[in-house]
Amino acid sequence: MNLLFIIGTGRCGSSLVHELVALNQEAGFVSNLDDRLPALNSLGTWNNTVFRAMKGKLTKKGQARFAPSEAYNLIGKQVSPIFENSSRDLLAEDVTPWLRQRFRSFFEQRFEAQGKIVFLHKYTGWSRIQFFADIFPEAKFVHIVRDGRAVANSWLQMPWWGGYQGAEKWLWGTLTTEERRLWKNKDYAYPVLAALAWKKLMQGFVDAEISMDASRYMTCRYEDFLDNPEQTLKLITRWGGLPDADYINPDFLGSRISNGRRQAFKTDLTAQQVFDIEDCIADLLEKYHYV
Repeated sequence: MNLLFIIGTGRCGSSLVHELVALNQEAGFVSNLDDRLPALNSLGTWNNTVFRAMKGKLTKKGQARFAPSEAYNLIGKQVSPIFENSSRDLLAEDVTPWLRQRFRSFFEQRFEAQGKIVFLHKYTGWSRIQFFADIFPEAKFVHIVRDGRAVANSWLQMPWWGGYQGAEKWLWGTLTTEERRLWKNKDYAYPVLAALAWKKLMQGFVDAEISMDASRYMTCRYEDFLDNPEQTLKLITRWGGLPDADYINPDFLGSRISNGRRQAFKTDLTAQQVFDIEDCIADLLEKYHYV
């Protein structure tokens, strides 16, 4: 089974990249309708055909749409809630024979039913890379990384973020002693807490980048994708085992991609708030060439 995971921390641009790759004529995926109607146990036989017929137009969130899905609801019901509800990153040590069988069955059934060369699945949050790399030794992973200042700023505007209730009630487990010290030193500022969440999630991706073979793991900066979407999509699709797509051209991509919010953190946040964020995540900003 050719399985390609497109992954990121969330609010990193992975949805747009995933949807564009899913338009490839040889890409299979779980749709949002499959996810919303788990009782039907749809294998998504016509997902690619329907999605390509619409040319990805009905994908805007918050309205009637048909698009590839992270499928948390469906996987939670048909496989295990561990995919959505874990309070920490998932590791190889978390894989049980029961989980291995259920996850493999879930993806293999859809891969075979849809009959495409590659099956895509996108998810965000915890990296879960060690977990899925153990279950699927044949899988490849594309990590979409975005400037941590932009991600933190975006999270602060999301109703699901949860950080305004404190680190005890958000989505990403407890703060370490060092993380709590950093937050306290910044007067418990929420932008700093969002930056610490990004840093916490990024650790799993950093570890994978160091340990995994380049034939299985690729890092793609979202900003580089925005600068040259045509070249970046060709790189991802070819590396992932997909044929060149018939829709990758400047005119089509230009109608889908906007740079308007690329560095919105510079106006959405104060200069001091940006400075405090940078102070907490300077090592990762440098690693990924954002400073």
